[in-house]
Order: sequence, then structure tokens, then C-alpha cells
Amino acid sequence: MKTNPELLDSIALVTQAQAGTVVVTGSHGGNSAAQFVLALDNKPFAVMFNDAGGGKDDAGRVALGLLQAVGVVAVTYAHTSARIGDAEDGWHHGVISAVNPAAQEHGLHEGQHVSLAVTHLLAL
Repeated sequence: MKTNPELLDSIALVTQAQAGTVVVTGSHGGNSAAQFVLALDNKPFAVMFNDAGGGKDDAGRVALGLLQAVGVVAVTYAHTSARIGDAEDGWHHGVISAVNPAAQEHGLHEGQHVSLAVTHLLAL
């Protein structure tokens, strides 16, 4: 795995080049965002999304379950901790607001800073 995360302001920019990596994106963690990852034959190891405030029916976190189903570690970070659409801000200032079971199994948890979570994952 690379020693730094892949920073993508939009998850629409994810490609096979991010296979096996940790991706921090400024995108929300909704269904449409998850579809960009699900469409890849070779998926990132982990993806971190902005929670966009959760939204109606928790729509800003739907990606967590969808990516869990295909074995991808996924978390959202709080929209109040980092700007939506700014992956670098998410990496440096994001605070995790939700995790999927795969993320929990790898030691990630709510309240953890994204930068520390990324460092932890990259050391695995």
C-alpha cells in the first residue's frame, strides 16, 4: 500500500489506479458516490467520505453499507469538521462520524481524526 492517501475532491475521479489504497474524498457518502467505487473491478482498500450532515434517512452515509457488502473499509467524517468537496481538508481536519463493520475490524472508530485513521490503515 502507498504511504500517503489518495486525495480526491470528488469520488467521481476514482479509478483502478486507487486499487488497494486509502482514498480520502470530499464527496458525500451517499448511494451515488458509492456507485463510483462499486463500478471498479479493483477497489480501494478504504474510502473516507464527508457525511454531508447525514441528510434525510441518513442518505449521506449509505455508502458505508454498500461498500461493506464488497469488503471495502468505509467511514464518513463530520461535515462540521471539514469542508465538503475538499479532500485535503478532510484528511487534515476531518473527525470520523460513522464507520462500517470492516472499518471497526481495522481499529477505526467515531471521534477519531481522519489523519490518524489513515496513518493507522497505511501501517497495516
